[in-house]
Amino acid sequence: MKRRLYLAAGFTSVALGIVGTVLPLLPTVPFMILAAFCFARSSPALEARLMNHPHFGHHLVAWREKGVVSRRAKWSAATAFAISIAISLATLPLLWSLIPLGVAVISLTWIWRRPEA
Repeated sequence: MKRRLYLAAGFTSVALGIVGTVLPLLPTVPFMILAAFCFARSSPALEARLMNHPHFGHHLVAWREKGVVSRRAKWSAATAFAISIAISLATLPLLWSLIPLGVAVISLTWIWRRPEA
């Protein structure tokens, strides 16, 4: 039963990561890291497939081995958050647009404090 829950969580994380490739405020790599964690406990074949993925694999390996985030990934995250904040400021009332701003400040502070590859 535990294995099936990890497997379901892994697939859910991959799905959210894929959605995150097109939505600026939804991150991609953290969901893939979570998916790798879940697949490690449920399906070694799926974990290996994710770790060897041509786009996400090197990020996952770097995170797992050293806990690092590349400078390019940091700038990509900052750019995505800036776009999201600009969209929210243009389309939402001021009070509601503070939510993406708060998420961005907290998330980017954590991301930029991580060591670089």
